[in-house]
Amino acid sequence: MTGMRQAVDGSVEGVETRTRAAVRVSGLVKTYPPVRARRRAAAVPAVRASDGVTLEVRPGEIFGLLGPNGAGKSTLVRQLTGLLRPDEGGIEVLGHDLVRHPRRAARLLAYLAQESSALDELTVALAAETTGRLRGLDLPAARRARDEVLDELDLGPLADRPLKRLSGGERRLACVAAALVGERPLLVLDEPTTGMDPYARRAVWAAVDRRRAEHGATVVLVTHNVIEAETVLDRVAVIDRGRVIACDTPGGLKATVGDEVRLELVWRDAAPLDVPEVAALHGTAAVSGRRWTLRLAPEAAREAVSLVTGGPAFAALDDFRLATPSLEDVYVALGGRAEGADGAEGLVKA
Repeated sequence: MTGMRQAVDGSVEGVETRTRAAVRVSGLVKTYPPVRARRRAAAVPAVRASDGVTLEVRPGEIFGLLGPNGAGKSTLVRQLTGLLRPDEGGIEVLGHDLVRHPRRAARLLAYLAQESSALDELTVALAAETTGRLRGLDLPAARRARDEVLDELDLGPLADRPLKRLSGGERRLACVAAALVGERPLLVLDEPTTGMDPYARRAVWAAVDRRRAEHGATVVLVTHNVIEAETVLDRVAVIDRGRVIACDTPGGLKATVGDEVRLELVWRDAAPLDVPEVAALHGTAAVSGRRWTLRLAPEAAREAVSLVTGGPAFAALDDFRLATPSLEDVYVALGGRAEGADGAEGLVKA
């Protein structure tokens, strides 16, 4: 592994990464103090951004942090990366205590922040090369690593352009390239594919998968993109108001919504079917203008589809589709439930 001594048994600098959690967070608490009012601005009360966060990330997995704005994800990441000291609790990364030794994070992980302007004045190539040098690579090794990652992400045509002159998606891709230079055993990526087109997103995840397969890299991903999360994550922790309210595989979380099928109908004008009648026969119905959403037991789905498509009602349809619960359904179902997190204990799995 370039820039990091890695033994055949998977140890990094003497740490047995295969026999312990890659990341272990226990009882993490971080409170931002109140801000006094200035002139006409209202005072800001104290905010408990991390409220006893406990979780483990396994070696080699892609682990996601999902939650609404203000849930505490960024505060948690800043503590994981040694940029913010917790008030209470412990953080262990590859066997290293980052509360006692936060500077060790720089040798253990690569961090892609949600927003960064530090590289804006540099060209794409120089940003990647400089990052490699800062991570301890000599100049020839930094340039080799630069060329490899630019080729990997198809950034060669943009190599000589400053980041500040790129489109939003191109700039983000260049930042990902810089983060991937100088292999690190832990990648912490905060909204890495924001603004990217589908081709760029696929290139990013192919590059991440390659590092996981070839070097055993572990990934902590912060995202709001639930479709992407459902595709790439091994496990996901749902965070709300500074607390982990659910943690499981995407499939396991989706199962908590219930064994159901969703039938979505869009009528051209007024619906020819009676809502209470259909709801009574097939489950629950939500109506918003011309759009119906029926939540059905799997055994009722065939009957419901036959009712809608097998008679005169079909002529009044603009569109319809069947769907099983998605990670977005879980996200919405759990949202705002931090006060009742005790009721979500069954959703937290190791």
